[in-house]
Parts: sequence; structure tokens; C-alpha cells
Amino acid sequence: MIVLSKSDSINNFRAFIWHSAFLALARNFMDMDTIIPSMLIKAGGNSIHLGLLTAIMIGGTSLFQIFFASYLSYRSLKRKYLLTGINLRIIALFFMAALFVFSGYLEGWIIILLIFLFISMFSFSGSFANVSYVDILGKAIHEFKRKKFFSLRQVVDSVLLFGSALLVRYLVDHYEYPVNYSILFFAAAFLLLTASLGFWNIHEPESKNITKRNLREFFRRIPGEIRQNPNLKYYLILINTIGLGLSILPFFILLAKDNFGLTFQSIGNFLLFRTIGMLAAGLFLYRYSRKFLYKDVLKIIIILAALLPLISLLMVHFPNYYTYIFILSGIFFSLYKIILNGVLLEISTHENRAIYTGISGAGNIATTIFPIFAGFFISVLGYKIVFISISLIIFTGYYSILKMRCPPEKQAKIKSGK
Repeated sequence: MIVLSKSDSINNFRAFIWHSAFLALARNFMDMDTIIPSMLIKAGGNSIHLGLLTAIMIGGTSLFQIFFASYLSYRSLKRKYLLTGINLRIIALFFMAALFVFSGYLEGWIIILLIFLFISMFSFSGSFANVSYVDILGKAIHEFKRKKFFSLRQVVDSVLLFGSALLVRYLVDHYEYPVNYSILFFAAAFLLLTASLGFWNIHEPESKNITKRNLREFFRRIPGEIRQNPNLKYYLILINTIGLGLSILPFFILLAKDNFGLTFQSIGNFLLFRTIGMLAAGLFLYRYSRKFLYKDVLKIIIILAALLPLISLLMVHFPNYYTYIFILSGIFFSLYKIILNGVLLEISTHENRAIYTGISGAGNIATTIFPIFAGFFISVLGYKIVFISISLIIFTGYYSILKMRCPPEKQAKIKSGK
């Protein structure tokens, strides 16, 4: 039983918003769908390199959650582990900034190798922090305030993201490579450090009656959890299908580069338009946070994810309008992050939330291996076959949405306005 006072819940609500605000400012400086892919491409990376890096950033991060969750699930207090993960991310960003300061003295293959090393450190430490983040968020803010938190967080994020997108676009275009990327990563490290200060003010309630399990026992528990909660099974199917939509986003940068070139001005525009899409989605969900149903928005997400690769193939013939794809990708990304995180909180409890977070990470196998295969097959078969195939695979997840109940009683109450 978690004991949480109203004042502590309000304090924690504000602390999480503080962290989210500065993280939003930092995010564009290290954006996984535009800045990091373009950085790798400008350093001489190809489709195979991009596939491997995307697998690390998206799939590998999720996969490692199962190992971290087995370690963290029986810890009654997790704030110090959250701060440890964040601090490692800050160090990785400083290393990335230093790399581009001294890149003129390094061979191209060494730069690419170090990019992989530092991005791996950044991604895996983020995975460690995320397990603690989800667990603390689930017990540190009252349940009836969660949907408001997710929606308000997205609005704050999107507004600040828009401002930082303008700044990043200026910095990328105004300074020459590699100085521009060095500035971006130094700024990201500083902003992430500021964001972490919010977590020093959290009043974390202690989890009770937690049983310690080793990694083997943790893995043995997974089948039972899936059998006991059908929602978890359908959730895993969803993140493996819709998640492919996230995995394909960095390849839109490579598609642009291979068809009509990639300037720093276009990189800045891609980021700005993506942020506009995120802002639009965040404002919509905040406006209707008390009315929307998770299942309805999930249907929109999966249709959008399936259509995006097809639209990119079409729009590549209209270079002047290709930038608008990133508005749709921003909408998709924003909806995915809000709704999928919300669903995970709703289908889990205080006692199993860290376990479910780990299971969702380990079960997200498709996003771990897909980017690697996509990078290879694009180099062999081309974009058209790969993008059409991935669209069809994504759409198969629609059936899981129809079967999911997330959550039945609360959804009914929200819909009826009770």
C-alpha cells in the first residue's frame, strides 16, 4: 500500500514538470530522428551505420530495461538510481561535444566508432533511468492526476521544443561542421543537468512488501504476468508493431540525402516542422484530456505510423514539400509517447510497474532488430520495397487494439463524464 499525501502529490507533480520542461529544451539539441542521424551521415555514415545506431537508440535501450528492471524492481526507493542514470547521460553528452571539438585530428572511422560508443552510453543509461522514472511517476502522483500530467507535460514540452527548435535551426545553419554539433551537445548536457535538479525535490513514497528476485526468477515471472493480464500481451504486440514506426523515422533523413541532398538548412527545417507536429498533437490531447479514449487514439497512431513510410516515398518526388512529412512524424511521435506511456501505467500496479516496464522493454524485440535489417535491405533492395513492407507489418497491430481493454472501467467513466 502506497501512502501519498495531497501536498506530496502536488510537489511531485511540479518536480516532474520542471524536469520535463528543461528536458524538452535539451531534446532538440540531441534529437534522435534528425540531429543524431544527420550527425552520423555528415561524419560519413551510411544506411548500415544508421540502422545499427537506430537499433541502439530505440531497440537496444528498450531491451536493456529488462536487466535493469530485475535489479530495480525490489528497491523500495529508486530516486538515487534515477539520478545515476541521468548523470551518466550528461557525461555522455559532454563526451560527444568534446568529440566534435577534436574531430579534426581524428580519422573518419574513429569518429564513427566513438559516436557509437558515446551514443550507446547515452542510450543505455537512459534505459536504466527510465525504469526508475516510470516507477516513481506511478506512485508519486495521484492516479486521477496522471492524465492531466501527461497532457500538460506534452503542452509544456511542445511549446519549449518549438523555441529550442528555432535556436537549434539557427545554430546548425550558422556554424560550420563540426563546430555546430559540438555546440549542440554542450547545450544539451547543460540543459539535462538543469532538468535533473527537479528530481532532488521529489518526495518519493516507499514501496512496501517487495520481494527480492534474481534475474532468472525475474525472467520466469514474465510468462505468468502475460497470462494473468491479457492487456499486457496485446500491449507487447502493439509496441512491436507501432514501434516500427519510430524505428523508420531516422531513415527519412537518409532518404532525403540520397534523393536531393542534405543541407544544414534542411536539417533545421526538418526539426522545426517535426516540433510543430508535436506541439499540435500535445495541444489537442491537453484540450481533450478528460474526454479522449486510449483505444481511439491508439487507432489513429497505428494508421499514421503505417502511412508515414508510404507518404515519404510519394513526397520524395516533390522535394519542396518533403519537409511537411516531419509535421506528421511529430504528431505520431507525440501521440505515441503520451498514449503508450499512459496505457502502461493503467495496465500495471504499484507492485508490478517496474516489472511491466522491463517486460515492455525486453518484449519490444522488433524495434531492436528491425533498424539493422532495414539499413541492410535499403542498401540492397532500395527504399520502396522496405518502406511498403514495413507499412503492412505496422498495420497488423490494429487487431490488438480491438482486443485490448485499457482500462475498461475508467474509460467508460471518462467517456460518460462521470
